[in-house]
Amino acid sequence: MLKYRHAFVVGLQSNLVYRWNFAARSLFSLFHLAFVFIFWGAIYAGKTEIGGFGFAQTLTYFLVLFLLQFFIGAFNEDYQISEDIRNGLINQFLLKPINYFAYRLSVFAAARVVSGALGFMALLVALPFFRGYLALPHDAWRIALGLPAMALTGLIQFSIAYCFGMLAFWFLEIQGFVILSMAVETVLGGQFFPLDLLPPAVFRAVSYLPFYYQAYFPNAILTGRIGLDAAMKGLVIQALWAAVLVCLAEAVWRRGLRHHTAAGG
Repeated sequence: MLKYRHAFVVGLQSNLVYRWNFAARSLFSLFHLAFVFIFWGAIYAGKTEIGGFGFAQTLTYFLVLFLLQFFIGAFNEDYQISEDIRNGLINQFLLKPINYFAYRLSVFAAARVVSGALGFMALLVALPFFRGYLALPHDAWRIALGLPAMALTGLIQFSIAYCFGMLAFWFLEIQGFVILSMAVETVLGGQFFPLDLLPPAVFRAVSYLPFYYQAYFPNAILTGRIGLDAAMKGLVIQALWAAVLVCLAEAVWRRGLRHHTAAGG
């Protein structure tokens, strides 16, 4: 565990070097929040509720989503992993008693600490403008279940990015796969609109897919869009998906090594 703790610390130091990049990205993301405010304000014009939720609840959903993306989103881990494979940097991990998945997960966690902190500070800048529209529930259980849901979401996000990065063992470019994954995640992960606005039958079907747990699920717990029973059931399904994806990541790694020719690094 000490080696992964060291990897976390080194990753933290490395990401702090690029803190201004993260800060700029956080501040530019505020323009997206402004667009969300205008867009959903127009949709709610003349309406008090849509799908059982008011404008304040929907705006709160997107504000929390903004913060979650900086704390648990996998930004470019797939690209970094693919570069390790293409450039032969992966070879050093084959000669040392280091689990590459655990190493990358440690670096991912370090990056999310930095980006999450800067995203939170950016949100504080915007808070005076949106404060009158916030509608957060006060149930203590939402925090108790929301935090492990966030951790599992981060693990799911990373595992999926890891698997796409591993495709570099077989393909020279993985950008097409990543873009396709992002497009599906944007819709089925609840980043474009809250998933509970879908028809009930479609919403139930989507709730069994991993994309549901990449953004919507922890957000829905924290913002009051699902109840306690649905949250408990969802946590079980989310944990199962996390375990499946971690196992898949390990299987893709082992399969990829069969095709790997060590050179350089």
